[in-house]
Amino acid sequence: MKFYHFEKSTDRVFPVIQPKVALQPLHAGSGFGSKLNYGSGFFHSRLKIPGKDSAGVITAFYLSSQDNYGHDELDLEFLGNTEGKPITLQTNVFVDGVGGREQRIYLWFDPTSNFHTYKILWNPFQIVFYVEDIPIRVLKNNRNVGMGYPSHPMQMQASLWNGDWATDGGRTKINWAFAPFKANFQEFDISGCPSQTSNIDPECYSSNYWWNTNEYWNLNSTQQRQYEKVRKNYMYYDYCTDRDRYPTPPPECFYV
Repeated sequence: MKFYHFEKSTDRVFPVIQPKVALQPLHAGSGFGSKLNYGSGFFHSRLKIPGKDSAGVITAFYLSSQDNYGHDELDLEFLGNTEGKPITLQTNVFVDGVGGREQRIYLWFDPTSNFHTYKILWNPFQIVFYVEDIPIRVLKNNRNVGMGYPSHPMQMQASLWNGDWATDGGRTKINWAFAPFKANFQEFDISGCPSQTSNIDPECYSSNYWWNTNEYWNLNSTQQRQYEKVRKNYMYYDYCTDRDRYPTPPPECFYV
């Protein structure tokens, strides 16, 4: 996979003017990301993902730690589909190398027709995934009762890659006749606390950073209603209710 980095200025990355990543035959994919790692922050980008027949193609916007730090990751992944079928937005969380925490929703708009905003909030209290400022997933920090929560600095990254498992459980593969597949990005932006050691700099937990203030400790009442509506009307898979995979739900499932 080809991967590129961009520079930053103070605690914010300057907006990159419509960077584009492409997937072509004989390539695993391409991507770009921040040069720095962060220990908390608010991360966002505007994406327009590949249209037409994009089965087997994954467009991702995510945070990821370096492997030598232990692997933490927060994923927003768009799972391509054959033309005329809906695109799935999958979120996943890895903590210390353990993932398998997928949730999947159908969006209330076509993400291939125009740019839309996607955000990840990560602070000492909660992680929130947003679509157009609407929360679609929340993970609370419950380390005090023994549950995992990211503890390693992470880079913000974006990529486009060949995901054989992405469509119809892997039964529908990429149709390379439609290549190159292209994903477009706008306003790839960070408000974050840089942290370049193997564990998060304690300064990144400071309330001096606006995303760590009490306004961002919980969803407000409007956000909570929006979140519940997404779960009720648009979510079609939640690992917490998958008894074939998890006869006993993972502990965080009891704190939704």
